[in-house]
Amino acid sequence: MDPQTLAIDLGIGLLAGAVGGLVGIGGSIVMLPALAIFHGYESEAKDRHHVYMAASMLVNIAVSLSATRQHKKRGAARSDVILPLMISMSAGIVLGVLGSNQGSGSVAVWAFAGFIWAYCLYTFVTLVRRLPERPDDSPSPPVWVLGTIGLLTGLLAGFLGVGGGILLVPLLQISGLPLRHAIAGSAGVMWVSAMIGAITKLGFLPSLGYSMWDAVQIAAPMGAGALGGAWFGAWLGHTLKIPALKVVIIVVLGLAAVRMVA
Repeated sequence: MDPQTLAIDLGIGLLAGAVGGLVGIGGSIVMLPALAIFHGYESEAKDRHHVYMAASMLVNIAVSLSATRQHKKRGAARSDVILPLMISMSAGIVLGVLGSNQGSGSVAVWAFAGFIWAYCLYTFVTLVRRLPERPDDSPSPPVWVLGTIGLLTGLLAGFLGVGGGILLVPLLQISGLPLRHAIAGSAGVMWVSAMIGAITKLGFLPSLGYSMWDAVQIAAPMGAGALGGAWFGAWLGHTLKIPALKVVIIVVLGLAAVRMVA
């Protein structure tokens, strides 16, 4: 990998980590459009998007592991929430990856762009009307609710190549968990589901004419940048006004999604 490409991937990871640490979103929603814009695609089928998805999943493993350690230190991770989520989300992400492998890269690109636009709309709505905050001693949701949430989130995460936290955290809040515990639960299962999803996705790449190394060499500098960026973003979150920054992120991500499919 030449120094310029290395610097670009490091910068993408840094930005993804900073945005994720700042406003609590997954890095994939930043990494995938950035990779599409700066690296592009080799054909109209956009099959290289599958490489970017695998690389993004690999980065999510490192980022979510780091976050999980912090949440465990603060006692926010609930084992009775994490275990059913881990099982159901792992099954869902395999099914989602297998489903995404059946279509061309262009299908995955359009699906991901639609997901970004839906996320932008959701973020705008929550700026106006926030989800209710639960007390820390709120009971955990029933196992069947957690299993359903994990399966649906895993399916979406595997199909789109994202971590799933963007969907998992609000669903856990709606099901009755306080935000702090919902975030901890999301991080606690994501590293396992992302690992399973990445292995499944990497195994599919040779059938498209790509090697596993194509994804790994992108993921390595992005992962290094994302770990540093996440720390910086968390620090900024205590000093900057988040609502205004969310508006900026909505606009930037929305336009990036347009650029992906253009």
